Amino acid sequence: MEAQGFPEPALPPWLDLPGRIASGLQLRLARADDLPFLRELYASSRAAELACMPWPEQAKRAFCDSQFDLQHRHYLSYTMPGAFTVVMRDDRAVGRLYLQWTPTELHIVDILLLPDAQGQGIGSTLLRWLQSLLPQAGVASLALQVLQHNTAAHQLYRRLGFQAREIHGMHVSMAWTPPNASLS
Repeated sequence: MEAQGFPEPALPPWLDLPGRIASGLQLRLARADDLPFLRELYASSRAAELACMPWPEQAKRAFCDSQFDLQHRHYLSYTMPGAFTVVMRDDRAVGRLYLQWTPTELHIVDILLLPDAQGQGIGSTLLRWLQSLLPQAGVASLALQVLQHNTAAHQLYRRLGFQAREIHGMHVSMAWTPPNASLS
């Protein structure tokens, strides 16, 4: 089944999108015409895992396409209220950032960058920007889940002050709370 586009989000006033995050780095709302890029982005995230599979390239591609479609439909069904954004660097799409919020928490549903955009501070910049939104948002924490074996992401999140909450299967739930937040 072909992936569908994105709903028009009802953005809270503290989430000013599209928006400039840092010099050369912007977020914009994802559109249906972004789906080919997002499909390729997803496939790039599975490339190392699939490299050791003895499947023909066509089978690997079909697998990635079906997994992307399933993930996309899941996100569309369960990530509201939320925002689906494309990370742009110097007017080039380099990743995605999907967010969801509740009255008490801003949740990073997914953050994913192209391999050639990783390790250049983009992820850190996005996370620091999200951390800066919490006082305006009036929420107590910034939360995410990360695969247990993704050591590079764990290091980044810990460096930025995220603390592990609990383990859910293959994922670790982590959260960041502003230093001056009250624990009421």
